Amino acid sequence: MPSLDEAYGRNRRGERDPRRVAGGLALGGVGALAVLSAIVLLAVAGDTTAAKAQAGLLAGLGVPALFLSVVFVLPSSRRARLGVVAGNVLSVAGVWLFWHAYPTQWTRTSNSMAFETVMLYGVGGAVALWFVFSAVASFRRRNNPQGTVELEVVRQGETKTVEVSRDRYRRIVGDGGDASDVIRELDE
Repeated sequence: MPSLDEAYGRNRRGERDPRRVAGGLALGGVGALAVLSAIVLLAVAGDTTAAKAQAGLLAGLGVPALFLSVVFVLPSSRRARLGVVAGNVLSVAGVWLFWHAYPTQWTRTSNSMAFETVMLYGVGGAVALWFVFSAVASFRRRNNPQGTVELEVVRQGETKTVEVSRDRYRRIVGDGGDASDVIRELDE
């Protein structure tokens, strides 16, 4: 197992593509800037309908961009990326519905669309957030062997060095067995 310095050092990129990391950081910056711009717009422009509509659009698109940036930066699974994209599609549809409905069909009308808009955006955000949490929870930088793993097995005073592929290492160590089971599997 690598030391902390080797695992977290800048000289080891592992599976992360630097362009993908830069793209994710840029997307996160744009999303954060959009949310902050919405807050500043409401603070400066006040209680006008146009300012609320533009702030809703900025913040509504900024949050999905932030969710998407997390799965861009982390080496996440295809399932997590697709889940965040699916949730973001629902959220963007909710933003489109907000832009269409606000202010004429928002509240206090016979054809109010506020509930449908908020539910669509909320469900999309919840789906995206679930997959973001899944990607963050499954990210293990420290225990990520880069290729083969050398294991030293000491038994009855005899030391034996065994090289194991990454997939076999994950199967052996990740199954929750005890040390004697691992040693027996390595001897086979």
